[in-house]
Amino acid sequence: MKLVLAEKPSVGRELARVLNCWKREKGYIEGPDYVVTWALGHLVELAQPAAYSDRFKRWSLRDLPMLPDKLVQEVIPQSAEQFDVVKALLGRKDIDSVVIATDAGREGELVARWILKLAGYEGTAKRLWISSQTDSAITDGFAKLKDAKLYDNLYRAAESRAAADWYVGMNVTRALTCHYDAKLSAGRVQTPTLALMTNREDEIESFAGQFYWTLKADFGSFSASLYTDEDTIRIKEEESAKRLETTLVGKKGRIISLETVDKAEQPPLAYDLTELQRDANNQLDFSAKETLDTLQRLYEQYKIVTYPRTDSRYITSDIVATIPQRLRSLSLTPFAPLSASFLQDGYRIDEQRFVQDLQVTDHHAIIPTDQKVDLAKLSKNERSLWELIVMRFLEVLSPDYLYKTTTLIAEVEGSRFQTRLTIPTQQGWRDVARLIGRRSAANLVADDEPFNAALLSLNDGAEVTVGSVKVRRMATSAPARYTEATLLSAMEHAGRLVDDANLKKSLGNGLGTPATRADIIEKLIQNFYVERQGKDLVPTAKGRELVRLAPDLLCSAHLTGKWEERLTHIAEGKEDSSLFIEDIKKSTRDLVKQVITSGETFAPHFKEAKTCPHCKASMMKVVDEIGQNHYICQRLSCSYEEREIKKRVNVVPEPAVVAPVVKVVAKAKEGEAPAVRKKVILKKKPLPKTDGMQAFSLPDDIPGKEAKPAYTWETVIEVVRPSKLSYQRDTRPVAPRTAEDRPWGNRGVSTPIVEEAPTGGGTFADFMKASEDRKKRDSKKKR
Repeated sequence: MKLVLAEKPSVGRELARVLNCWKREKGYIEGPDYVVTWALGHLVELAQPAAYSDRFKRWSLRDLPMLPDKLVQEVIPQSAEQFDVVKALLGRKDIDSVVIATDAGREGELVARWILKLAGYEGTAKRLWISSQTDSAITDGFAKLKDAKLYDNLYRAAESRAAADWYVGMNVTRALTCHYDAKLSAGRVQTPTLALMTNREDEIESFAGQFYWTLKADFGSFSASLYTDEDTIRIKEEESAKRLETTLVGKKGRIISLETVDKAEQPPLAYDLTELQRDANNQLDFSAKETLDTLQRLYEQYKIVTYPRTDSRYITSDIVATIPQRLRSLSLTPFAPLSASFLQDGYRIDEQRFVQDLQVTDHHAIIPTDQKVDLAKLSKNERSLWELIVMRFLEVLSPDYLYKTTTLIAEVEGSRFQTRLTIPTQQGWRDVARLIGRRSAANLVADDEPFNAALLSLNDGAEVTVGSVKVRRMATSAPARYTEATLLSAMEHAGRLVDDANLKKSLGNGLGTPATRADIIEKLIQNFYVERQGKDLVPTAKGRELVRLAPDLLCSAHLTGKWEERLTHIAEGKEDSSLFIEDIKKSTRDLVKQVITSGETFAPHFKEAKTCPHCKASMMKVVDEIGQNHYICQRLSCSYEEREIKKRVNVVPEPAVVAPVVKVVAKAKEGEAPAVRKKVILKKKPLPKTDGMQAFSLPDDIPGKEAKPAYTWETVIEVVRPSKLSYQRDTRPVAPRTAEDRPWGNRGVSTPIVEEAPTGGGTFADFMKASEDRKKRDSKKKR
């Protein structure tokens, strides 16, 4: 009997189905040959500092740095029940070996190994390494299980990465928080990612725009832009542009160059996770986290795409034989005509840009599986993301986009004009997106001018005349803020930010991994270091202040590059992990020392800030998910938080104004006949009856009469979290007491934390109590 350990329950259930396990128990599924159980992501984590010493329970600069000789693991309390299930299964006498079926990667290896370590398992272990969850992939994977010892170096690299993050993250976070009396966190990937955005914000604020001018001439059959001696269309001085505008009109010149070149644009590369997240953000407005979650469902639940958390944009040669079946799986989708055409007429297999065994490490590119697709089962977001993946897959299999480029250069009075026209000759891979009325997510070569057949009739050396000239004033643009798409690109290509050639190579995969970048962005937002403004990611005042105060080494990509290089060597068996950990401890001591010896103060400049009523520090404004404004004191020793809420307040009706009664007496004139008296009788029209009941109307229902509201709304301050300093003073709004009555040595007159806004009216209970009191007073008077 073999025990199969999956990373998630959903994956475990699929493995159990394929392995013919049907007997469901709590936390596992059993069959004749296999018992399938699962983790819940991580079941085990590195222990918190308090596990090493009671001194570490309290955050204090005196106890830093915290550098235990050896880090230990502990079971995560929230998932302890499932850990006990796995541990009990590992102890069963009929279990002769374990199959590690967690995600095939560095983190997946760590999930399984820590569980086995804490459970005390020392038996035989095999490794399942697959890239898709289809039945055929699972069956083939179990037929080719590998010895788990082959992945020992990968496990050591994963454990070293976790230890490095613990030593640096725990210590620098505590140092920043205690030294600056503010809740601040730092990390190897989080901080340099935040620094990318704060540096961009600094560039935007310091940007000084400049005007420039462009000039375009109309030659009748074509138009062309003026190019300066610097080979640019930008004219720096307005006077030069205006002078050319007045002197060139009507002047003759000649075509000095007319060249037509055949060009080809190759299909884009297949998707890895980061590239897919970029395109989903640009095309579908998905956040990186939303893309990963949706992609995970397409992989686990529907099994129609391959493994999501990949950093490769290529496939291995053994996947080529499966492409026909993957094309057949699209037979019931809008891509059916093109897939059928590929199956009948053949398709492109590019051994340079698609099939590259050496470019695939753990998993190949994200492509469709051979599972039949039922679009009716997909949600709108799931279908949109799936379509992006299939479009890119079919584009990779399509021929090049072919076009002709005609470049014309004319000279008039010593001024050079240039234009370029593009004529498509074969749409190639660009036709794929048109099948479903979509636009390709790939960067397309833009046509400079609409096609004009008259241009083809011109000859080199032909005479041309300037019919009219148009000058436009333009302005240089400030650097754009990061969106999730551009930030993912910057994180992926972080090697461009360092000068060392070796570090550039080690930073080939950038800051973080494809699997963690989405969570890093979300964590920065949750900690109020970054906020979303439309599609832009904007660092907050708190985030900018953190980057200013954090050690420079932690804010650069240099540290990550250095670590990733050494972690790669550990995974390849070229470096001892213990030496790496010793160097990490040394770096931790240096980083903590830099923070503690800093003479800076935490002083963020918040917009729309309030002053804390307890410590007089600035309070940061945060808008919650229902639109309420929260104001949070940034001093950790205070931590006061309040929010603005709308409260309904009864309106006291105004007393009716009674008009004075005016008595009018009519007297007959002398000599006139007495007036005839008339009796007027007013009859009230009865209200209509409905269902046997007499209908009635309220005063507010009278047509033409506007009803006055019985209540209004007022903004009231509500305390969310009291200040930690409030115990030093009596905060209840009561009359002063004697010194003997006041504990904690507070001898002054107490004031409330927040003055309660006055309200009108009262509750029904208040009115009933007032009525009873009035009756008692009346009875006393009668006595």
